[in-house]
Amino acid sequence: MISTPDRQRVILLIHEAQEAGARLKPACELLCISLRTFQRWNKEGVDTKDKRPFAIRKPPKNKLTKEEQENIVTTSVQPDYIDLNPPQIVPTLADKGIFIGSESTFYRVWKEYKLNAKRTATRTHSTSSITTYIATQPNQVWTWDITWIPGEAIGFYYRLYLIVDIFSRFIIQWEMHKKELQSHAKELIKKAVFKYHQIDTPLVLHSDNGSPMKAQSFQNLLTKLGITKSYSRPRVSNDNPYSESLFKTLKYTKDFPCKGFASIEKAREWVFKFVNLYNTEFLHSGIKFVTPYQRHYGEDIAILAKRKEVYRQAKLKHPERWSKEIRNWDWIDQVALNPVNDLEKNLGKEK
Repeated sequence: MISTPDRQRVILLIHEAQEAGARLKPACELLCISLRTFQRWNKEGVDTKDKRPFAIRKPPKNKLTKEEQENIVTTSVQPDYIDLNPPQIVPTLADKGIFIGSESTFYRVWKEYKLNAKRTATRTHSTSSITTYIATQPNQVWTWDITWIPGEAIGFYYRLYLIVDIFSRFIIQWEMHKKELQSHAKELIKKAVFKYHQIDTPLVLHSDNGSPMKAQSFQNLLTKLGITKSYSRPRVSNDNPYSESLFKTLKYTKDFPCKGFASIEKAREWVFKFVNLYNTEFLHSGIKFVTPYQRHYGEDIAILAKRKEVYRQAKLKHPERWSKEIRNWDWIDQVALNPVNDLEKNLGKEK
């Protein structure tokens, strides 16, 4: 929009040009305005201010009513949703057959009602080739790692050994020990393999290059069990993303005792509760906001189909509120471990 002083200056310049013998239309074109615009600005007794910012416009047809906005606010502050973000709230409601707004609608209402503050206790932070493995069902590709858990004294840590399935993000097996030893790693793998009946079945086990992972006796065990070994590239920190992401979720959980656990028993008790919560209640963004348990045991197929129908009905009810297609709730049929760029593109095309 052209400011009022600029408009007045344009009028003055055109008048001066006319007095000097210039024609009106070429003078307007030289200043990049139309003849009709100049005539409107030049009307005697009419204010040259741009009135568009002060125009009274009808509200859009797809605007939420006051009751609908208050429903979103009321739902957002309920105990079941107070610690969740819209990408978690919306699918949770859809699982119950309820749709009151999309994620963007939630964010827009939160902004208006000043609810868009951080809702979780998450703390802020601080080329060689690799084989790509594709998982199309659970128990095809596992990743594992060891992370340090703070103990009762500064500088003292327990070691958490943990295996996760990349297809479902389901925590397969975990153990807590005071030391990092290959014997503990061997026991962890044996328990997981026997528990899920993975002896002599196609299974890939990925890890970094830590000493327990590369120990000869540990590698001999994997060969004996018929497990394919996979390791991160040397000096590459992001080749084991599923385990690293899980460890971050664990350590940045709001009730994680940052000052340390009083004993290894207390640490095991806390991790036991976390694993149950993570597997059965945590809505994972990487698997369309279903729980790892639902994904691991195939329950997510029906859940996602129901969500898709809820969204479809919501669009039929208020088509003016949907400028595009409904959210993609299609089931994820394959997950890749460290995919290369070309493979990622191909997987995207296939979907």
